[in-house]
Amino acid sequence: MKTVHFAKNQHLSRRTLLRGVGVAMALPWLDSMAPAFGKRAQAASGAPRRFVGVSNALGFHGPNLFPQETGKNYQATRYLKPIDDLRDYFTIISGTSHPDVGGGHRAEPCILSAAPYSGSNFRNSISLDQLMAKHLGHHTRHPSLVLSASEATGTSFTENGAMIPPENSPRRLFEKLFVDDSPQARKEMGQRIREGRSIMDIVGAEARAVQKRLGAGDQEKLEAYFSSVRDLERRLEVNEDWTDQPKPKVNAKPPEIVADSANTIALQSAMYEVMFLAIQTDSTRFITMHSSGGGQRVPLAGVDQGYHTLSHHGRDEVKLAQLAIVEEAQVAAWGELVRKLSQTREGDGTLLDHTMMLLTSNLGNASAHSTKNMPVVFAGGGFKHGQHLGFDRANNYPLPNLYTSMLQRLGLPIDAFASATGTMRGIEMKS
Repeated sequence: MKTVHFAKNQHLSRRTLLRGVGVAMALPWLDSMAPAFGKRAQAASGAPRRFVGVSNALGFHGPNLFPQETGKNYQATRYLKPIDDLRDYFTIISGTSHPDVGGGHRAEPCILSAAPYSGSNFRNSISLDQLMAKHLGHHTRHPSLVLSASEATGTSFTENGAMIPPENSPRRLFEKLFVDDSPQARKEMGQRIREGRSIMDIVGAEARAVQKRLGAGDQEKLEAYFSSVRDLERRLEVNEDWTDQPKPKVNAKPPEIVADSANTIALQSAMYEVMFLAIQTDSTRFITMHSSGGGQRVPLAGVDQGYHTLSHHGRDEVKLAQLAIVEEAQVAAWGELVRKLSQTREGDGTLLDHTMMLLTSNLGNASAHSTKNMPVVFAGGGFKHGQHLGFDRANNYPLPNLYTSMLQRLGLPIDAFASATGTMRGIEMKS
């Protein structure tokens, strides 16, 4: 093995590799290059428990979403009317946000991590879905699915704060889940997994030599990186069992290709179709889908301006009317997935009973770039629903408390996620 020798704290090239026999392992970015980037728990008993997080970077106009009344006897708002038949299955939550998260659009990566936003030096923390997948993802072929209904922007982050690139093609997602690889492809996949499992052993001596010569900060970052590699190896070891097993067969055609990237609603709906099949076949239990929004016009009747422009409406009535068409369609598309899950039996309940569904955004008011009063609709998962749970809109309640409730619902012994102060008040389990 050829080892790289250098003095302590010497500048490292960004191309520095750890090498072993037939293996080259890239290092993460370190302070001597640039900023770094970035245990299985017991399986939940009974029916599988799942989480599906859907987010939108441009928010939802509050007056069209939040009812004026709290409790169970609220009047459905414009956005809730298309899903009012489902009101017993979801809770609308107002007056919540992520403590210490500001920055307007730049808070987009914090939707599921609730990491305090700190400007140019910001480094994200693990997102809710990836924490779930870390502990429970080994029960399925795919530990998690990270998706996007727009450009390649995601809200799922590793422990080292690295964004997981999302899949934004419903067709590719369908093929990944349900189209069998060729025997040769399965053989090569198994070989890659076996190589990945042993890579730390192969480069271990050189890794230790490099680490000794780094400053304390870089040593800590490199150890975190190696920990992530070892965690990945453990996941790969489990996933090797899946390489020789046929993928589930579904009585469904691949979704039609959505040629118009501006057609956010069509892309979301196509993704929801495949997500339903993924849940139904227990191909994964943790899914996120994010829509970043864009400057293009969403092709809906009555809309003639770009989505991003409409979201920055400045209370202009014409823009608000068109924005409502776009946002109402998004809520209705999400509701269709909730509806299908509620109608599909699983064990002693339905798929929705065993699936926690979250619809939210990093922005409570896109026009003002405000991250307060985030839109939140929470469905399923075995919780009591059918209410508008209203908190103080001037002094927001921490949304991470809901995230903690969801983690505990999965059986994970976590007292508080991120900036949470405990579990969410007013959210109770069914008896």
